[in-house]
Amino acid sequence: MTLSIPDFGRARILVVGDVMLDRYLFGGTGRISPEAPVPVVHVRETDDRAGGAANVAVNLASLGVATTLIGIVGKDDEAAVLASILEQQNIDCRFTSVSDWPTTTKTRIQSRGQQLIRLDREEPTASGSDKLTQALAKRLKNANAVILSDYGKGALADVAAMIEACRAAGLPVLVDPKGNDFEKYRGATLITPNQSEFESVAGICSTDDELVARAREMVSDLDLMAILVTRSEKGMLLVQGSDEPVFLSTRAREVFDVTGAGDTVIAVLAGALASGDSLQGAAALSNLAAGLVVRKSGAAAVTPSEIRVALHRRGQGGRGLVAEEELQSLVAEAKSRSETVIMTNGCFDILHAGHVAYLEEAKSLGDRLIVAVNDDDSVRKLKGESRPINALEDRMAVLAGLAAVDWVVPFSEDTPTRLIQSLLPDILVKGGDYRSDEIAGAKDVLRNGGEVRALAFRDGHSSSRIIDKLGA
Repeated sequence: MTLSIPDFGRARILVVGDVMLDRYLFGGTGRISPEAPVPVVHVRETDDRAGGAANVAVNLASLGVATTLIGIVGKDDEAAVLASILEQQNIDCRFTSVSDWPTTTKTRIQSRGQQLIRLDREEPTASGSDKLTQALAKRLKNANAVILSDYGKGALADVAAMIEACRAAGLPVLVDPKGNDFEKYRGATLITPNQSEFESVAGICSTDDELVARAREMVSDLDLMAILVTRSEKGMLLVQGSDEPVFLSTRAREVFDVTGAGDTVIAVLAGALASGDSLQGAAALSNLAAGLVVRKSGAAAVTPSEIRVALHRRGQGGRGLVAEEELQSLVAEAKSRSETVIMTNGCFDILHAGHVAYLEEAKSLGDRLIVAVNDDDSVRKLKGESRPINALEDRMAVLAGLAAVDWVVPFSEDTPTRLIQSLLPDILVKGGDYRSDEIAGAKDVLRNGGEVRALAFRDGHSSSRIIDKLGA
């Protein structure tokens, strides 16, 4: 399966569930307490992060998804800290505050890369869950998908009514389940239990065939569209109706911390689905993202740029229109694989056969071809007020569709010198009768040990000539 990154900016997702604050205390240990045989940690750093359903929301926001979060918090300092973290991510927080009840907080004390102890401050409660259902119903019209994140703290005590409201609104509702009673999730679009959670309900599965059979039964019995079972180092299993089961192997090169990996899975899955991806494609993308997030410490998130680089490592995706920051990562990854990176630039206002031949010749010099494109304002400075004929987005889209082109990136300056200095390609190419010292960025590439070449355009082809003919 060839994966691609959807336009996550199209998605508007509502997250409802158990929000919590993850607090990390970091410090060194150099002595044992005289009071008890335990290490003394000299705390030097505190790091507060969003946890539970709040971490799902952070993962969505990191993808660029418009995210609203509904949950229950206490009237305490931890609630204020959590809200501040989420608001910095542009997440629309709609919290119900409950008196005499603590915001769920998990405090982890870590030293020398090891977690010594975790302290939980929590009191499960169903108080306020009816208000969450009402808040959900009011905001369904502004969403195109819903995530219900159940950590068993009481926010989803009314989960059946929430699912019914989503179905009535015609919205897909994805559930990260908890406990050994999945009947309450009846009618959801999809649930994402890990294998241990699944087997606590369906029974121990000795073989993959047995796992698939019981997953099919659960899909049918609970009126689900599909089930995605996460299987740690074994990857994932997607079962959808009578379709062939899809086994997705793990992509993690190393595992540092699995905290919050399930949050990443359901966030990427929902974000991709709400952006128009297929269920199988969304599941594969979430599997890839899970392999990235477990390499990070604590509850964490992934970005489209990180996913794009991971696709590039696999030889899949990683092509097309990219931002400069993403391109820097892609170029670094390509060079780490000893691939030769070629770069050229131009207006490419009306793409013609001469351009295609030139770009194919440029690509033949190495492995990866970058095309930097003048934005509309810089084209006007170069060509006059009547140009460009085609807007930047259209020019870039056409270039990205060429087989010879790997990455297309815009630039706004009169020359691409700064961009070239940032990327430092192995070979810098320019079309036309240029000397090396006349090509923008040439000195920087040569100083870095690269090459600079001038390639001739094919005779009889030019954008100006085409424009003249159209005006004749």
